[in-house]
Amino acid sequence: MALEAGAFESIHPSRFICFTIPNPSCSDSLLRVAVLDSHIQPADDSPQVGGMLVPDGREADWIFSTESGHSQLLYSSQGISRLILVGNQLKEGDCTSNIYHRPLECSLHQQGFEVWSKPLLLALSPRSLFKNGIPEIPLLNYEDNLISSVVIHRCVGCLVGEMLVEDVEIEIESENGIHHSSLKREFRRRLRFKRMPNLIQTEIHIVPETDHSCDGVSIKDVEFMLDHRVLVHPYLAPMVASLSLISENIARQIQDGFKPKALCLGVGGGALLTFLTTQLGFEVTGVENDGEVLSVAKHYFGLEADESIRVVIGDGIEFTKKIAYHKKMHNGSSFASSEHNDFDHFLDAKISPNFDVVMVDLDSRDIRNDTSSPPLEFVRRDVLLAAKSILSENGILVINVIPLSKSFYESLENHLHEVFCELHKIDVRNGENFVLIAAVSPQISPVSDHCDSFLMQLKSVIPESWINSISKI
Repeated sequence: MALEAGAFESIHPSRFICFTIPNPSCSDSLLRVAVLDSHIQPADDSPQVGGMLVPDGREADWIFSTESGHSQLLYSSQGISRLILVGNQLKEGDCTSNIYHRPLECSLHQQGFEVWSKPLLLALSPRSLFKNGIPEIPLLNYEDNLISSVVIHRCVGCLVGEMLVEDVEIEIESENGIHHSSLKREFRRRLRFKRMPNLIQTEIHIVPETDHSCDGVSIKDVEFMLDHRVLVHPYLAPMVASLSLISENIARQIQDGFKPKALCLGVGGGALLTFLTTQLGFEVTGVENDGEVLSVAKHYFGLEADESIRVVIGDGIEFTKKIAYHKKMHNGSSFASSEHNDFDHFLDAKISPNFDVVMVDLDSRDIRNDTSSPPLEFVRRDVLLAAKSILSENGILVINVIPLSKSFYESLENHLHEVFCELHKIDVRNGENFVLIAAVSPQISPVSDHCDSFLMQLKSVIPESWINSISKI
């Protein structure tokens, strides 16, 4: 389809156009050009335009090949009204697209991209950008720590849509003495959704089955073992650190012969559920709204439903409200079997839960509103009251928060203050996530580790710095 003359002269909120052009540096190849306008119209009619080069070998990655990926790149580029992506056009039938190895240098950079791209970026800029002369279009850099990756599974969920499981090799900073750090390589398994490809839904540590150093391993040729002893997803360890607030109560419960209970709204790959059971001895109920996600969690992330882990397929918010109502109307004592496709069947077991902790890891499905967590529906007073009602007397509600806006975050804090006795916070320090902890009763810090066996165990499996970073608000 031919582009109309003047198609790019104005910003059209949320408009996405993708086309190919001949590669000026290589006559037998094409470039893919994608133009996305922000969903917010510039208030003063002074749009900002940014150009971005797709990393070599990442052309098939959903981050760079889908509108949802482009949207998240745009929204993470503050102040940019139009984002223009330029990359090599992936050849049809290219079977190497499932495998990526980071090149030493981008081929387009070698071919003088900074020079020949300037006329292209200017031609794709809105007319109002030229009111003070010829503008400078900044070239934005996309950087992450990915060294190599291989896609090991693709599937489609009835609610989340297309998803993939990939093994990756990444570079992470490693402390090397006081005030010194170095980069080390590590293998991980990831779950990503196409609707939000820039967001890693689940990430766990994996190790080669045979003794290999990272430097000598080609990721596509190695079999890996899952390592559930450590939480590598940025906000999961802070969420678990919240248990320090009720550690004495949990320790007494364990001494009396009872397992502590957790309800996890949002399962993903199940890393949190598995960690709570294997490392901390919890009995966990997980709620996930897409059965295919649970299937992936079992086959690729080691989630095992048994007497310690029970999973329910359905909406986490609706489940919370129904189980709160069921608790109010009935008295029971035992859980149902390990997996159910229907809430009513699960509730027919006449359970009367008093969870020690409810952990919420739910995100918004609305890409146009950027990534946010929890969903707006969860912030309603009736939902928060339902969550409070299924907690024990000393229970806590723990929420992974990715604020949609400052006002959203403040509103969430206010609603939690209205319903719960105390509110605490952990800054995950990644520029994105916060963990909010709402307590049913006033929390008393433990006197010492030696008097609190559960706190000692907790500090042995997560960094103590997260525990120390909990602040009351």
